[in-house]
Amino acid sequence: MAQREAAGTSRASRQRRWWRLRQRWRMLGVFEINPEHEFYHLTSMIKEGIHASIQTTMNTPGQGFEMQTFAAPVFAKLRRSMDITEEEYMNSLCSGGCYLQFVSNSKSKADFFVTNDKRFFLKTQSRREVRFLLSNLQAYMEHLEKYPHSLLKYFIVMQSVFYPDERINIRYSIYVFPQCVWLSHIFVYVCMKAVTFLLYRYDIKGCEVGRWTNPTLTQHIIKVLKDNNFEGQHIALGEEKCWFVNQMKMDAAFLQELNVLDYSLLLAHQPLHQDELDGKHSLANLVIRATKSVDLQDSPTASDPPNVPLLEEAADQVVLDTTDCGSGQPQGAAEATGEGIPLQEKNCPPKETQTDSELQEFHEHHCRLLPNCKNSIHVIDGPDRRYFVGIIDIFTVYGSKKRLENLWKNIRFPGRAFSTVSPPKYSRRFCQWIQEHTR
Repeated sequence: MAQREAAGTSRASRQRRWWRLRQRWRMLGVFEINPEHEFYHLTSMIKEGIHASIQTTMNTPGQGFEMQTFAAPVFAKLRRSMDITEEEYMNSLCSGGCYLQFVSNSKSKADFFVTNDKRFFLKTQSRREVRFLLSNLQAYMEHLEKYPHSLLKYFIVMQSVFYPDERINIRYSIYVFPQCVWLSHIFVYVCMKAVTFLLYRYDIKGCEVGRWTNPTLTQHIIKVLKDNNFEGQHIALGEEKCWFVNQMKMDAAFLQELNVLDYSLLLAHQPLHQDELDGKHSLANLVIRATKSVDLQDSPTASDPPNVPLLEEAADQVVLDTTDCGSGQPQGAAEATGEGIPLQEKNCPPKETQTDSELQEFHEHHCRLLPNCKNSIHVIDGPDRRYFVGIIDIFTVYGSKKRLENLWKNIRFPGRAFSTVSPPKYSRRFCQWIQEHTR
């Protein structure tokens, strides 16, 4: 009896230590915005405004503040295309749990918040950034319609909170991104008592000047490493390499058209566990992935007639990488009935089935089989690792200020690669880095 009690006490002690370890890693880099926090009043108003805006109108008055929702129907359609119901959206953003403040070594002046369930991110935006996104919103939505599996960051709402008494206007966006890129710093696999820690994330721009971060971990700060920290490593995607490289080229070409530079590839990875590797090619898993990937009827703007042909593209805009790529084109087959009757050649076009049409649409929109996980658009599985990727910081326009900065850096860093260059050069160099570091 005494031995049983001692074993039970020891097991309970281990469980308590394990729970404290999980809580410690769970809150790494984030702080709970409780009533004593400086942003508690703001986040409370955001919750109240979002709850009211979903049920009423775009401009929602509150107690001591007013909330404005920009382009509400467009972002609502984008949420539907990502299978985010209004109930899920409201439950996550308006739950009783406190938001979390995200802290990292990023140089951004914006404030970052995360919903308590870590599904959605909120980021404060400048007036210039809001104007830029809204002025290019149609092009942004058309790009997502053309490439439903684009690796650009997916915005799902843009709003502002106005304090009439204090004459303060705070603008913010909410977007979806793989949780583990910024948060979820610990990945726990109870199976076989294996525990995997994800400690490093990378912000890649494809240049060298100022692209090194001391990798030493700091308490409560998430270290985001940079290009020079990644040297000697590769993004090992195997069969997915071709799709990834080509999609990055398409997304970079789109940002070049918007005259944008200084965007980054946010990258994190973790090993695939044995049970994930075993079930990766199972029939049930493939059926789920195919169902998730082929459903293009709810693309961001599918119900709206496009203003321009979606599949026209100049040959010199994006040069796709065709190395080690196969193409599976459906082949038509002739049918013959009867015995002893010679086959006759007919000039009528083959009848196209719904499956053929879906497969053609799948290829035309440059889709892939998504993994069976949350926010799967920004998740790519390699042979033995899972990668979380996405393009962020798409608001920097190459204007007069950036041109002057380019001249100064040419003098300051002659012959070296820095971030402030023209959008065409930035795009080429960015894609070249992806090509060279992916295998």
